[in-house]
Amino acid sequence: MTIIICPFLFLQIYPDPDAEKVIMGSTVLCIHHSEGCKWTDELRKLKGHLNACKYDTIPCTNNCAAMIPRLLMEDHLAFTCPKRRTKCEFCNKEFTGEMLEGHAGTCLHEPIYCESKCGLKLQRRFMTNHRLNECTKRLLPCRYCHKEFVYDTLQVHLGKCVRFPLQCPNRCEPAKIPRDELENHLKDLCPAVVLPCPFKDSGCNFMGPRFAVDKHSEEKTKQHLLLMCGLISRQQEQIATLKSTIQNLSVNHSGSLFWKITDCAAKMAEAKVKEGFELCSEPFYTSPHGYKLMATLFLNGNGAGEGTHLSTYIKIIPGEYDALLLWPFSHSVSFTLYDQSSCSEKACTIVESFVPDPSWKNFQRPSREPEALGFGFPRFLSHESFRKRSYIKDDTLFIRVKVDPSKIIAV
Repeated sequence: MTIIICPFLFLQIYPDPDAEKVIMGSTVLCIHHSEGCKWTDELRKLKGHLNACKYDTIPCTNNCAAMIPRLLMEDHLAFTCPKRRTKCEFCNKEFTGEMLEGHAGTCLHEPIYCESKCGLKLQRRFMTNHRLNECTKRLLPCRYCHKEFVYDTLQVHLGKCVRFPLQCPNRCEPAKIPRDELENHLKDLCPAVVLPCPFKDSGCNFMGPRFAVDKHSEEKTKQHLLLMCGLISRQQEQIATLKSTIQNLSVNHSGSLFWKITDCAAKMAEAKVKEGFELCSEPFYTSPHGYKLMATLFLNGNGAGEGTHLSTYIKIIPGEYDALLLWPFSHSVSFTLYDQSSCSEKACTIVESFVPDPSWKNFQRPSREPEALGFGFPRFLSHESFRKRSYIKDDTLFIRVKVDPSKIIAV
């Protein structure tokens, strides 16, 4: 049986020479057995074995003060000993191990990647010049607008830079013009730009450089004045035509007038102090090519109803298509005064109608705007009845005048 025993402890307990002999002859394992040493022999031979055991530690031969197993000494001396002599793999200079640690990361010959992430790998000694002068990701100021851009985008910026100088398209004398000033230069400053005469819209066809246009304007004042007069005349004709068109579009051609009369209190007060005070509606037509009519209202009455009633009438006035219509006018006309009561069941709306007398002159074709009354109802509604109902609400009343469509004669 192989055992490991401390002989010194045993000899102290049993200081018998025979016992010492027995102990020293016992078989033991190397003290570095757990580290991998396979040696086993008599105890007396252990000391001699340890002097050669590759697992036993000895001081570093470079005197770095480290205790290194004989097995690892070669690697220690080659790679980890701070007193070893070694060369930098990049610059090939020789250093001690501890000096190499300080040299690592600073060697000027070591290849490193550009910090600007352009993808290039250079020796550290060339990197400063690369970042300043060669790197495609370095920042450079635009020489025109002074904003900073990445180098590989600077050319794209120059194609849009507002301060980039451009040659005037007209090749005028001034030096190159910043891009953001070129439009204003061409519009207001360039002496070589070809311009039309300022009176082009009036009919002047002259075109030339700016200086020639200025001279032309000074010399042709009279001609330009005549052109302007002609333009104004044509514009006035166009305006008149447009006004007529707009007026025709706004004219009522339905044969029915819904008349809203506001400010009734003030108008009634005026009617009581002003004799013959008459309210007139907008003209309306019985159809797109029919008779032209106009309603009138006397708030304080007229004729038989003066001072006591509302009087309402219809007038026939000259229209555009009178020459094509049948005369006399013979279509029934109705007047409706609306009761604006909030309760529709209790409302008392007034409706009156008449059929024109063909023998009466006011139903003949009108030759001019008539000054006489039309035809209607001088006693349409008494003031007493008018005040009892809600014919006026919010100082407003509503009257409807309608020509019977079954008797409208139109072309």
